[in-house]
Order: sequence, then structure tokens, then C-alpha cells
Amino acid sequence: MTSSTLRPHVAVIGGGICGLAAAHRLARDGIRVTLLEAGDQLGGLGTFFPHGDQWIERFYHCVMPTDTSLLRLLDELNLKDSVRWRKTTMGMIVDGRRHRFNSALDLLRFTPLRLRDRVRFGVVSVLLRRLGRGRDLDELRTEDWLRGLYGDDVWEQLFAPMFGSKFGASFGDVPALYLWQRLGRERNVATRGYPAGGYKAVIDALRASIEGAGGVVRTRAPVHRLSSTAEGCSLTVADGEVLDVTQVVSTVPLPLLRRLADEELAARLPRTDLPYQGVVTAAFFLRRPLTGHYWTPVLHSGTEFDGVVEMSALAGPEAYGGSHLTYVMRYTGRESRLYREEDAAIATRWTAQLMGLYPELRADDIEDVRVFKAPFVEPVYPLGYLARQPPVAVDGTNLLLATTAHVYPDVTSWNSSVTLANQVTDGFVQPSGNITSRASAIR
Repeated sequence: MTSSTLRPHVAVIGGGICGLAAAHRLARDGIRVTLLEAGDQLGGLGTFFPHGDQWIERFYHCVMPTDTSLLRLLDELNLKDSVRWRKTTMGMIVDGRRHRFNSALDLLRFTPLRLRDRVRFGVVSVLLRRLGRGRDLDELRTEDWLRGLYGDDVWEQLFAPMFGSKFGASFGDVPALYLWQRLGRERNVATRGYPAGGYKAVIDALRASIEGAGGVVRTRAPVHRLSSTAEGCSLTVADGEVLDVTQVVSTVPLPLLRRLADEELAARLPRTDLPYQGVVTAAFFLRRPLTGHYWTPVLHSGTEFDGVVEMSALAGPEAYGGSHLTYVMRYTGRESRLYREEDAAIATRWTAQLMGLYPELRADDIEDVRVFKAPFVEPVYPLGYLARQPPVAVDGTNLLLATTAHVYPDVTSWNSSVTLANQVTDGFVQPSGNITSRASAIR
């Protein structure tokens, strides 16, 4: 097989937001594209489930005002004006007690910390972005940086459980650059957005855009084998179908891609796979709101879940048929006992734990509980990852990688995935029937 015998054709593996955004851009630029998604839905972590006559995301999402790449994509899809912006608030539950956590006055009243630590917390938090400038935060442990700035008590009371819930046992070793970038995205802005029709409206619009430009979108089309050389790529899809293409953009995590690659390609793939945290999430449909805070970390409170997100505080109960949608979640490895446990058992136990945190919540206030899991959610980056981050282009092949391993130092989000998709597809041209890309220069 040689690229000269093929009409230029790109296959995109994975129908999450990165794959959809990449296929959208390629199709819009006139390149023949086929998107292959193993599941029966597109969207990745933006997939959804039916509730009444509506479709609800399995996992919570929001749009930040700083999400420039995502907002630009929504504008291309004529959806930017559909984003409803609202000011949101934050709570904090520590040792089972609820606290507001939004203003200087709230901080002064935050009794889990001593007064001097509250004052220090406020001053350092205001200066944190500035304090990180000019430092090699990629080589600095988050724990060392935050302990030095905030003190031991703040680290032990607040940051250790929060980072531990996100990254597991290696939480202290995550580069401080991750936190610094996260602060750059959120910038203490309380305003968040949610698109009318939910994220399904975005996914549907992307599919319509790809197909409207002549691209092909296939669900229930798992790739069982992938080979790629300097001449082209070959994919074995469901039922033994073989798809020969000029180039492949893979958005699936590297541990999964390694299982698909033939022996020759596997030897060319980056040798180090990042560990990933998965997530277990329960979606509660309630007849009443809890506190009205969008985001509430849960620390030292005897619950398995470590955060509460009241989506109806952002999207409004009308987005959920009048119900108040609340997510609770726990990041955990996909081999953990919790991840492997039956959904019904988790729902029963987490319902009791939620009612323990909110005693005013009665059993008849809970309309429904649904549990969902995802295995590859949060990469756990090691120190010095910038120097070890794999390149997008795999040498000696026509394979490009666009995974969460490549968004660092940006925070994993829909916005960073769209940014990566734009970078990987930037510069695709069709000289003499071949497709090339400037992505080989991207790390």
C-alpha cells in the first residue's frame, strides 16, 4: 500500500471532543475524514443518558470565560450565543460541617483553619500566580510549593485531601505547574457557562458539521488493529473490515492505543505510558436544591465521594425537567475496589452518605440516582514531564497522537482538547495527493 494509490484520507480514532474537533476542522478544510468511535455514542466524557424526555451528561461539565478555543469552536457551530452565563458560588464541607467559601469574610469565618492561617491563605491565594512566575514549576512538587507558601496546617487540612482525591497516592509529586495553569484558567472567576440543550447539542452540531462537509462518522466501530508506516495506515475495524487511509489521528489514551497497534507500530510508540485516574460519579435527581453552591469539596467527612457539584445552580432546574441535578464523584484507579463494585451498591451507600451531609434531605426528595464510571480521566503527570512529553508525530509512520498526555501543562478540559485538536490538524495540506502536517513540530 502506498499513499500515491490512495485518495488522501484521514481516519480519526475516538469520538470524544478532541476527535470530533479534529474531524470537524479537517472536513471543514476539505480533507476526506472518517471518524471511528468504538461506543454507541459520541462525546467521550460528554456522553449522555435519557432522563424523561431529556438527555443528561453522565459527567459534569461547564464552560469558563477563559475557554477561548472551545468558545471559538462553538462560534463556528453557531452555538456560542446559546451559552448561558451565571455567577456561581463555592462551598466547603470539612469534618461534616458546611462553610461558604467565596469572599474574604467567608475566609475569616472559616473555622477549620486558625485565624493566622486564614489570613495567610487569603494573601498567598491572591499572589499565587505571581509567585509562580519565573520558577521551574514543572520540576517542583506541588506539596513542596504549597507547604512552603501556605504552611503545614493548610496543606494537611485542605490541599492534601483535595489533591489526594484527584491524583491518588502520588498527589504530592504532581508538578506545581499543573496548579499554576489551573489558576490561569479559572482566575478566581465565579462566572461559568452551560450551552442550551446541554453538551449533546454541541456533539450533535459537530457530527452535523463533519457529515455536512462530506466526512463520515461511525459509532460502534472499534478499531481492533492498527498499522502505520511512512507509506500509509491500515485499520481493522468491526467485523474484520480493513480501512486503508493516508494518515491517522489517534485520540485514545496511549495504554489503549498500544493494545491496538501491530508489533512494528507498537515499537515506535512512546515508551512511557502515563498512569491515569478514573472516576466514579453518581448523578442525583432531587426535588430540592442542596445549598445552591455549584462546587463543594468534601474533606475529612467520612464519605467515599469527595466533591458535590450542583449542576442546577448553573444550568437551572429547567434544564433537567424541573429536577435539581447534583453530581458526587470520586477519582480512583480503574483497578480499585470501588471502580469494580456494582453500581447499585454504590448508589445505595452514597445516597446514605449524601443524606448524612445534608440532614434536611429526605428520602422522598431523591427522585433517581444513576452511577457512571470512566477509566481514563485524569493523567497523573510526573515531575519534569515537559521534557518527557511525547511528540505528536510518531517517527517513521503516518500516525499523529492527540491525547490527554499531550495537553500538559494545560488542565484537562474540553477547551484544552479543542486546543490540541487545532494544533494537531494545523497545516494539513494536500500536495500531490499526500497529506502532511506541521504537527511534527509540536510536542
